[in-house]
Amino acid sequence: MKKALVFAAVAAGMTTLSTGVQAQDCTTKIGAALPTSVDWGRPIAEVAQFAVDQVNEAGGAGGCSIEMVLRDTQVDPKVGVDAAKALVDLEGVKVLLGAVSSGVSMPILTSVTVPSGVMQMSCCSSSTAFTKLSEEGKTNGLWFRTFATTGVQSAMGAKVAADKGWKSVAILYKNDDWGQDMSRLIAADFAAAGVEVTANVAINDAQPSYRAEVTEALTSQPDALYLALYPTEGKSAVREWISLGGTQNMILANSLKSDEFRDSVGLQYLGNAFGTDTASPRVESADAFKAAYEAKFGSQPNGPGLANSYDAAMIALLAMEAAGKDASGADIAAAVTKVTDPNGTAITADIAGFKAAKTTLAEGGTVMYQGATGNVRFDANGDVSAPAVVWKFTDSGTEEVEYLSLTEVDAFIASLKK
Repeated sequence: MKKALVFAAVAAGMTTLSTGVQAQDCTTKIGAALPTSVDWGRPIAEVAQFAVDQVNEAGGAGGCSIEMVLRDTQVDPKVGVDAAKALVDLEGVKVLLGAVSSGVSMPILTSVTVPSGVMQMSCCSSSTAFTKLSEEGKTNGLWFRTFATTGVQSAMGAKVAADKGWKSVAILYKNDDWGQDMSRLIAADFAAAGVEVTANVAINDAQPSYRAEVTEALTSQPDALYLALYPTEGKSAVREWISLGGTQNMILANSLKSDEFRDSVGLQYLGNAFGTDTASPRVESADAFKAAYEAKFGSQPNGPGLANSYDAAMIALLAMEAAGKDASGADIAAAVTKVTDPNGTAITADIAGFKAAKTTLAEGGTVMYQGATGNVRFDANGDVSAPAVVWKFTDSGTEEVEYLSLTEVDAFIASLKK
């Protein structure tokens, strides 16, 4: 898909994107509620459309060609809910991809997809509040995410601080579901790692200045600053922090893995800033996705959530294939286990793999999806585990500083609980 199509989607508010070959005489719509009006959100939507295009080239899913109807959430809960309602009520979708921010995904889940019986598959929402909601039986098995919970990022942030010898840290967090969850987990994990949390300050959207909040965080003169923010408020808060003499020792949530943030703050102030993120495992399927992405878009998939977005779309479409034509959202959700079966037939994440899956599923078998983030496994709450990476900014993007396998991540998290 060309970038112009996504920009057109933003300008129009909604668009139907379909560039695949029409292999069927019917069409099924899926919805995508994603933040295409921000620089890091557009590629997430593009890579979801890439998966749809591949599936259409493989003959579609559930007996029909697929159209992805895209609406912009603007990283705003109200806008996101309105977008989701339009996709469900007006477009009749049974599958919704999105949202990105937990603060947008949660109200969509509770007020739109669960009441309507629509399966929701998020690439990037990480709040542990979703796990709790599922444990309470309030998601009806309709919720899945291909991104590990905030527990991984908070633990890896504590590891960075401990490894760097930073003894104290102040936290600035976005005042929404995701940020509040991060704030709570970071404080606990840093304390367990022997790092003092000197301040834990909420940042609200769209304030003209964050000087009061930054001053509060700066009062104790911490060794480092942890930022659980998005680029819009993150760049403003960090500029205030630097101007007031705050340390350049920073730990960044993956939400700040953004050219917009780097360029607005200035690379010269980010030389000792280290980000954390979940990572694709070092496996052949992850490498294959990188190669396919580069061939399609002419760049490496360095932005946040790209591999996760691809897997979210592809797994949802595989489940649609397994559930069959005219399946309900609940039927599609129930079929996810058939396409992520560790004992199923291994398939690749591409056109050939989807064709192979069609054959296996038609014969009554199950498949083991091997995708951009490896062999995806959902637990009973729709959660996944993942390796992790520590990264830093460069002139051209980001570079990996350290990779931690799933075993290493689990071991470190376990050490914090002793």
